[in-house]
Amino acid sequence: MTSKLSLEEIREFWTNQAVLHRQSPAASWSDVSIIHLEIKEILGHLEDGDNVLDVGCANGYSTVHFAAQKRIKIRGLDFVPEMVREANLRLEQLPEHLRERVNFKVGDITSLEEPDASYDKVVVIRVLINLQDQPRQQRALQECVRVLKPGGVLLLSEATLQGWQKLNRFRREWLLPDIPEPSFNKYIDEDQLIRALTSDLEIRTVVNFASTYYVLTRLIKPLLIQAIGKKIDVADPSMEWNRWAAQLPSWGDYGTQKLFVLQKGF
Repeated sequence: MTSKLSLEEIREFWTNQAVLHRQSPAASWSDVSIIHLEIKEILGHLEDGDNVLDVGCANGYSTVHFAAQKRIKIRGLDFVPEMVREANLRLEQLPEHLRERVNFKVGDITSLEEPDASYDKVVVIRVLINLQDQPRQQRALQECVRVLKPGGVLLLSEATLQGWQKLNRFRREWLLPDIPEPSFNKYIDEDQLIRALTSDLEIRTVVNFASTYYVLTRLIKPLLIQAIGKKIDVADPSMEWNRWAAQLPSWGDYGTQKLFVLQKGF
């Protein structure tokens, strides 16, 4: 089992990512195809006129995409100052009509400085998995619920324990080794998440938006590389194979990354 990092080590990891990748989407995740699938899925739940909080915005790559494609007001928060610095540098390059609707600041999801019931939508992208343990994940969820307006929607895109386990079972059938859980992550247990939310939020849907992509890039691709016996980096997300895989409809439930759409009661 992979040894888990402390919170300070996790912060240091993401600080290094910000310094290394600056305004590239790779600062958040090397697999940009999944980031774009994620953006597309979340956009389907945002509406013109929404006031949106994007918690865990990293360098603002997804935040700006949301604002460019929907007439929303959006604030991006991240707990790594270097990520927020890059997000603000990105903001300086935007047209004025976007700069007026987007802002970034440093923030901690377990202790948000936002007023109660102030946002129509709260977007959380791969943040809970970086909080080391379930109690911190629970506090973060409570804070997201607090800042949502009655009837507001929480859009939670996270890696799940169940999706990861199912993908690895699929790989084992074809004699491929398990994909390990990163040392800086604690994947979300879907059952625990649902139990934790029932008193505050109604689950509208859970979307396996990347299932086809995961099967093609984490199962079929390594098998093809293995079959031809060539030295090809199976993890290279810039390959044409990955770009093609991201264009296909999502089938099945093998995607580690899922979008939970949750509505706060009135």
